[in-house]
Amino acid sequence: MSHLSHRRFATALFASLCALPAAPALAQMPPDIAAKIAALGRVVDPTATAIIYAPLQENEPYAGVKVMRDVKYGPSERNILDVFSAEGTGDARPVFMFVHGGAYIRGEKRRPGSPFYDNVMLWAARHGMVGVNLEYRLAPKDPWPAAGDDMGAAVRFVADNIKTYGGDPGRIFLMGHSAGATHVATYVAHKELQGPNGSGLAGAIFSSGAYDLSKDEPSEGRTAYFGDAARFAERSALPGLIDSNIPFMISSAELDPPAMEQQFNLLKDAMCKSERGCIRAIVLPHHSHMSETYSINTADTQLSNQILEFIAKGK
Repeated sequence: MSHLSHRRFATALFASLCALPAAPALAQMPPDIAAKIAALGRVVDPTATAIIYAPLQENEPYAGVKVMRDVKYGPSERNILDVFSAEGTGDARPVFMFVHGGAYIRGEKRRPGSPFYDNVMLWAARHGMVGVNLEYRLAPKDPWPAAGDDMGAAVRFVADNIKTYGGDPGRIFLMGHSAGATHVATYVAHKELQGPNGSGLAGAIFSSGAYDLSKDEPSEGRTAYFGDAARFAERSALPGLIDSNIPFMISSAELDPPAMEQQFNLLKDAMCKSERGCIRAIVLPHHSHMSETYSINTADTQLSNQILEFIAKGK
């Protein structure tokens, strides 16, 4: 190849690389925060983790964002949701729904005076989406499949009403964390929970959930919600996720408890072996079970930028 040909080839290669979409910058966890999270260890400690992250989050009132609290989507007192939408933006924005955790027996979308999980909603609203934060029924009062049914009821309610808030009912993304991730995965996997018109989802995000109940860590909450171990196989999400055509991604934290790390790897490996193939699967360095969600809407964009890219690409 002549010198001129080499030059033309190099120029063409450079141009083709520049034409590719740029990967989002992944701002890492600040070293002082990483040290505090590491000191907590591989534990699930919402209170201690909140003390670390609350000073990094916004306090109400939230500038430029409209908030509607406790909108009813079903008959239970826990069938309520909050809607966050940025002021002055256009219509037909993607919808980002979030489902909190709590070991199947506790948890809420927001405690008074706490920035969590308003932080997820603010991030969504300020990145061109309508945020929807929901509560759902809990065990032992409401065991399987109550939470899964609530996922379906909430998605259908949002599809029917989100245009009022500037959202696009055809682009609904549902994210869950911890037990919330298990419920979202269950909804994606079990078509009987979705109703006659399908899931209503453009995609889903599971953050540190459980997908194979037979291999999950025994707990009071798991028994209270899912019932007898003899039902675990049919109530697990893993088989249905392998067969699902709904786009989804998964995340885990480096400092997740070992059982949660195992669940992440089970689903990741199962998908890679399936006809559908590997999915977006993210392990967040230095993060713990709670910090991965508490960090959303801070300068640490390890997870949030991955979610944005997933929503943009649909995979």
